[in-house]
This record gives sequence, structure tokens and C-alpha cells, in this order.
Amino acid sequence: QVQLVESGGGLVQAGGSLTLSCIVSGLTFDLRTMGWFRQVPGKEREGVSCIRWNGDSTLYEDSVKGRFTISRDNAKNTLYLQMNSLKPEDTAMYFCAADRLAYGLAPDAYTYWGQGTQVTVSS
Repeated sequence: QVQLVESGGGLVQAGGSLTLSCIVSGLTFDLRTMGWFRQVPGKEREGVSCIRWNGDSTLYEDSVKGRFTISRDNAKNTLYLQMNSLKPEDTAMYFCAADRLAYGLAPDAYTYWGQGTQVTVSS
């Protein structure tokens, strides 16, 4: 069993920065990938970024490339998403996810999910 708890969401002005954190607990020894996803009402959940639990490989959705940085600290069992140059269209509920097999930005491939943290970017 894997538990994920996100934090760091909030209200920020366009152009600002925000860092999200996800603490992972439970049976994490065989996790392959962790990722960040976001969803707004009326739209499908979309992948933002993911990273291999062991290794440096990362993927980013096109709209966040160059602005967001995903990282992890395995010793601290924590995943991060550094978000810079935030735009109003980044406003969404952000979810942390993990899986033992998946590597990609397709939400349906991930097994473990946090409850989400709201990010709101104002203009």
C-alpha cells in the first residue's frame, strides 16, 4: 500500500512561483514512477510531469516545459514540482501519483493517488 500526501498549493499572481510537495509513505520499494497531474472542472485529468523513482529521466507536458521542474528526494520520500512563470491557465487541482509499472503522462496508468492541492493563478 502506498500513501501520497500533497501540499504547497495556493493562490499566486501570474508570473509568480510555487512549489508543490508530495510525501510518499508505505510500500515504496518497488515504485517505478511518480508524477504530477492536474484537472479543472469539465476537462479530463492531464499529465503535467513525471519522473522515474530511481533515475533522472523526466517527462513534461508541452505547456509547462521550461517553466516547471520535477524532482524527487528518495531519502526523504518526497516528490516536488517547482512551478515558475505561472499563468492563469495553470489553475487546477494538482494531484501526485505513483505506479510500479507506468512511465508517462497518461493518468489511467497510475495506481496510487493523493487527494490533490489547489493551485490558483490570478492575473
